[in-house]
Amino acid sequence: MGVVTRPLLFSVLFWILVPTVLVVHLLGAPMAFEPRLGIPVLVVLVAALVVLWLKLPWRVEVKRTAVPLAFLAVCLAVAFVDGIGLTTPLMLVAFGNIGQSFGPRTAYGLLGLISVLLFVTGWQLHDWTVGLQQAGVMGVLCGFGVQMAVSAQRLTAAQLDLKHREERIRQLAVAEERARMARDMHDSVGHYLTVIKIGLENAERLRTRAPGDAWGEVHEAKNLTAQALQDTRRSVRALRPLALDGRIGSAALAELARTFDGAGVRIELKITGPERRLDPDAEIALYRAFQEALTNVIRHAEATAVTAELSFPDQRVQLTISDDGKGSPEPLTPGFGLVALTERVHAAGGTVTARNASRGFEIKVVLPR
Repeated sequence: MGVVTRPLLFSVLFWILVPTVLVVHLLGAPMAFEPRLGIPVLVVLVAALVVLWLKLPWRVEVKRTAVPLAFLAVCLAVAFVDGIGLTTPLMLVAFGNIGQSFGPRTAYGLLGLISVLLFVTGWQLHDWTVGLQQAGVMGVLCGFGVQMAVSAQRLTAAQLDLKHREERIRQLAVAEERARMARDMHDSVGHYLTVIKIGLENAERLRTRAPGDAWGEVHEAKNLTAQALQDTRRSVRALRPLALDGRIGSAALAELARTFDGAGVRIELKITGPERRLDPDAEIALYRAFQEALTNVIRHAEATAVTAELSFPDQRVQLTISDDGKGSPEPLTPGFGLVALTERVHAAGGTVTARNASRGFEIKVVLPR
């Protein structure tokens, strides 16, 4: 379904003028007189005008219909029956919708034709100055309506295109991040497998003349295999797509937390205040920050519970991750993971604060939205 782009000014103008026409004539205001063809005809035309107004196509992806032309015809009929020109500004709405539905060329061409007819009619009934005045008012007023509606349509179309491009950039950023993590996993696992292979070859060579050394090599290979398995599992978690089944923002973080089920740590994610849409760079940095923090808790903290709070103060997003573990030895010496996380967040224009809390360890990440 297309996006509704009905200009607010048009709605205000319509719902002020249409009731005014009926009130002026029905209450017998001093400036009014009996409408041509009578009040019942005027009421019927106004009702038709309201029905057509509700059916006017105000969407970006619009199919050409006869409704805008019918609305213009009824506007002209109401103006003729009314006789005092109260509904003339509605021509602005009519031509604006025609310009949006059929394009500015059609609207301006039709406007030019009606302006010529008004000039000729005014000239014949009064004099040429009256005809010129009528045609001039119609041309300026309705030309503004056409330009306003077409500009609104173009602006909305540009916003939709920008939104689609933003989503494409988000997907490309995620793909790039996944490719980088895949390379990291390849290098890490490749290193482990190389060392394990050398160790097993040494064990095979030493198995008869130095069985103790051979079993030492096998034991070391076993330990390296366990480490490689842990790194592989962490990398697989990292390679999970940021928008999993359409999940982004807090939903993606919650899904990431779920992947740590079975690690022996209870993870709770809290959202404070209304959630806001994030820039793709901020989204990735936040996701990786949460991932790195949870990985560090599992590996080092000896914690039983982790609490993560996501909030959106001003034009920023803040993620605070705290655990109930043993904390970090003082003075705090950031490890490779925390250093890499800090660099990533700084590159996205944010800050990282890591400290021992009253109980356990706390990491606070603040990023521009």
